[in-house]
Amino acid sequence: MQADYSNAEKIIGNIEKVIVGKHSEVELAVMALVAGGHLLIEDIPGVGKTMLARSLAHSTGCTFGRIQFTPDLLPGDITGVSIFNQKTSEFEFRPGPIAGQIVLADEINRATPKTQSALLEAMEERQFTVDGVTHRLPEPFMVMATQNPIEYEGTFPLPEAQLDRFLVRLHLGYPAAEDEVVILERHLDGGPVENLERVCDANDVLALQSDVNEVFVHELVKQFIVAIVDATRHHEGVYLGASPRGSLALQRLGQARAFLRGRDYVEPEDVKALAYPALGHRIIVSPAARVRGVTAAQVVEECVERVPVPGIRAR
Repeated sequence: MQADYSNAEKIIGNIEKVIVGKHSEVELAVMALVAGGHLLIEDIPGVGKTMLARSLAHSTGCTFGRIQFTPDLLPGDITGVSIFNQKTSEFEFRPGPIAGQIVLADEINRATPKTQSALLEAMEERQFTVDGVTHRLPEPFMVMATQNPIEYEGTFPLPEAQLDRFLVRLHLGYPAAEDEVVILERHLDGGPVENLERVCDANDVLALQSDVNEVFVHELVKQFIVAIVDATRHHEGVYLGASPRGSLALQRLGQARAFLRGRDYVEPEDVKALAYPALGHRIIVSPAARVRGVTAAQVVEECVERVPVPGIRAR
């Protein structure tokens, strides 16, 4: 476990050569990777969303596919198409960018919902189907989607079914003034992403994911997770609460956080710290609550406060 843990630290340190002053956000992205989930990065343009995704791919040495979402993008542009070969008189399948190990879905909310839905099967079942033929995706497989806030022109809100398939959503935000000076210095010699060295490979990532699977979750912690998720379903300001997939995501992220902290067990504190990143995008605040200024972050915070923390001893 110690060797793989050091690999996770190497990935975080390598990404921070490019993403400056955002340690918790970088750590959360790596948690999503070692937990075997997908990541949604939502923020305004120019704060490093795409840079974070590219840095993670460079650091891990995984094959990289990039999809630039536009309003005229078609599902076949994502999954691939079958092309007739005149020499062999047969159709040949040419996979699309979805067949990479780390796939960047850049500005995902600029495509229509029909095109966005082309990712649903791949994200949930690690496979995609074209012309009735199912193709398995490589391992590890991770979709890192970026999107600008839906208030911007020319965007389409992600369907709830797709939002629910993202393990975690994070926001980068503006850098601090001193961090922005460091960013300027590092860009004097060109793009820092291209100069990143690989610190591990795909097999190391799979080993990390396997170790995260072994992190122990006490029965009381499981009950704590379920109680928080259930509280989102009964909150007075919520129109639609988190699904059971939210419970699974919170447990999985808790295992990843414990692993990165050098523990082989999940603490209630892990669950509390990750409640909003894991559940915030799965909650739909009711119209009446939105009028009062209630946000998903406030709902999750209140739900966490309402559920008593179990007192358990580490295994």
